[in-house]
Amino acid sequence: MTSPLISRTSPELMEVARGDRRADMVFVNGRVVNVFTRTIEAVAVSIFGGRIAAIGAGAIEANETIDLHGQYLAPGLIDAHMHVESTMMMPKAFVRLAAPHGTTGVVFDPHEIANVLGIAGIRFLMDASADLPMNILFAASSCVPSSRFEHSGARLEAGDLEPLFDDPRIIALAEMMNFPGVFMGDPDVLAKVRLGLDRAVVDGHCPGLTGSQLGAYAAAGISSDHECTTADEAIEKIKLGLRVFLREGSAARNLEALIPAVTPENATRFCLCTDDRHPGDLHRQGHIDHVVRTAIALGLEPMTALAMGSLHVAEHYRLPDLGAIAPGRQADLIVFDDLNDIRPSSVYWQGQLIAQGGAIVEHMLDDAPSPDDALSRDSVTLPEGLSSASFRIKADADATLIRVIRANPHQLITGEVHMEPTIKDGCLVADPSRDLLKLAVIARHGTSNGIGLGFVAGFGFAEGALASTVGHDAHNLAVVGTNDQDMAIAARALEQVGGGQCVVKDGQVLCLLPLPIAGLISDASAQEIIDQQDALLASVKAIGCPIEDPFMPLSFLPLPVIPKLKLTDMGLVDVEHQRVVPITVR
Repeated sequence: MTSPLISRTSPELMEVARGDRRADMVFVNGRVVNVFTRTIEAVAVSIFGGRIAAIGAGAIEANETIDLHGQYLAPGLIDAHMHVESTMMMPKAFVRLAAPHGTTGVVFDPHEIANVLGIAGIRFLMDASADLPMNILFAASSCVPSSRFEHSGARLEAGDLEPLFDDPRIIALAEMMNFPGVFMGDPDVLAKVRLGLDRAVVDGHCPGLTGSQLGAYAAAGISSDHECTTADEAIEKIKLGLRVFLREGSAARNLEALIPAVTPENATRFCLCTDDRHPGDLHRQGHIDHVVRTAIALGLEPMTALAMGSLHVAEHYRLPDLGAIAPGRQADLIVFDDLNDIRPSSVYWQGQLIAQGGAIVEHMLDDAPSPDDALSRDSVTLPEGLSSASFRIKADADATLIRVIRANPHQLITGEVHMEPTIKDGCLVADPSRDLLKLAVIARHGTSNGIGLGFVAGFGFAEGALASTVGHDAHNLAVVGTNDQDMAIAARALEQVGGGQCVVKDGQVLCLLPLPIAGLISDASAQEIIDQQDALLASVKAIGCPIEDPFMPLSFLPLPVIPKLKLTDMGLVDVEHQRVVPITVR
């Protein structure tokens, strides 16, 4: 149960700051991390009404004294950009796992559920995040759908998004993925950017963008990017005034490539984010604390890493209450033992202990809301008559090569390769002996009956099929397989449970993870979801897939805003040239 946060201008806070009133608590004998100066200070930190009241050599009298015995005290960690839907958990379950890892703030982009349910989906997640012991902030989803080359469950224009900004938790326009629309001056796209600039900041999303096109993108007022994959790309972007979010999630891991771009002179231009985080990884490895530890292990100075995971995020989003241990700021704090291996032992939010010893303080979740989720159910409607015949691709007698998506299990960017087709009974078929599998993206929102068909290399399994209703960003149903029969069975199995992920072999569903909330989120507890996903990933081995979590790369194969070749319900998309292309190469 949370206590009200006192105003920064309350007379009582001033009294405590002057030493004329007792503090609620005071931390003594700690090594306090100053993220402004990148120094460690031996000072006492006094808390009143959820805020830091005073910092000094002498401790103010307090109702409770916490002796840190030489431990470090640092500001709580903030994820600059993530999709909670990718954890497959509702916000309450997310907080239960993330808070013990030192997360006291996060910026959710509810882009995934918005593509399924529109504004109603965004408000549903906002309602589910209220009264939780974490600074859960939101960015209004800017690209629903992300591209004109896919059918989603909703379409949001600037007028639809504008009322969201009346809620103070909306602090940005989320990742502007339609970067061609920005630099080409599309009026509808620029209307959204204008809205974001008028009310907050506008976050970016521009993988590989360079030169004059990048300059135009920055000129429009876009202030960040989290899609960099090389140090040179990151440096070019910060030189133009963008802030670069170093991403280390479960799907895309860019930290090692980007750390060389960070120097003492430019470090303030970088933040940390996860973007998409697998629930098992969140539980076992951590959240932003894992990114901080990884950055330090890769050679980043620890104080800088901490600042990138706290102060820099707060400064980017104009949140002067957060991100540092300083008078007047929220008392969002982490306690840990080792500056080179930061693992929070205690976590405070607004001066209240919310996690200790790797576990949430249970009563802090007593006020967690339970919003009505009826609108999110039964969101999977596949084309009528879908069967194995729906996956057949008739061979072109004149074609000698086919376009194939080259998937990378650790990057969102894909390649395009041209391979000789395997033909059987006049149809193009999968050929597992060459790592050539069939891929389908099936419209599931009732707004289209489209089925996009193609081929992919990089999954490496020899039999069966994998299917998922998590298919960024429109979240149509994606299925990859060695044969049409198993692919059809996998698709229908997910339709029956309202969405999820499954593994099929020889006509049998080996394992299924239900995601009945918008086909993206489970209504189970965090541990149940982790157990279900562990079982799902174990079953992947039964079809011979060498990838630890093949559902992650599968989920990004329908994303038509990240190069190079992708597949949507409308067909193969050449992202760089923004066009639908045929399977066959002439």
